[in-house]
Amino acid sequence: MKAAYINPFIDAVRRLFKTMLTLPVTVGPLELNQEAQPRHDVCGVIAVAGNVNGQVVVSMMPPLALSLASELLGGTIEEIDADCLDAVGEIANMIAGNAKTDFPDGAGTISVPEVVIGRDKIAYPVATPIISIPCQTDKGPLHIDVALKETH
Repeated sequence: MKAAYINPFIDAVRRLFKTMLTLPVTVGPLELNQEAQPRHDVCGVIAVAGNVNGQVVVSMMPPLALSLASELLGGTIEEIDADCLDAVGEIANMIAGNAKTDFPDGAGTISVPEVVIGRDKIAYPVATPIISIPCQTDKGPLHIDVALKETH
């Protein structure tokens, strides 16, 4: 996968945490996800189509999901409920949507986010490398798995 399709996700997560969430984030070195599973159980899944096809999975542990949902919704969210799941989906949507605007040639469209609980319930695209962007906050880790393949 070309850096032109990975770097926009790094920039998007940094912008989101700086502007919408008051939680500092540190982005670590990229990793190849050879397990073909998200690292954490709360996952926002976005399909991407166009000049690149595949999916993006934003995964986190429940405590971070609760913290981010509380921050985004402006109140205290204490359980993984419908509001929390909506917030996780919106975070995945903002990351993927912002990244897509920086793709070469404006390539791609994104789907409505799907939120899945359980890392074993995610199926990544077959024969597509999965680049994982590890992020760390003081509320826990976040991983963005980018499994995209150019179509041309």
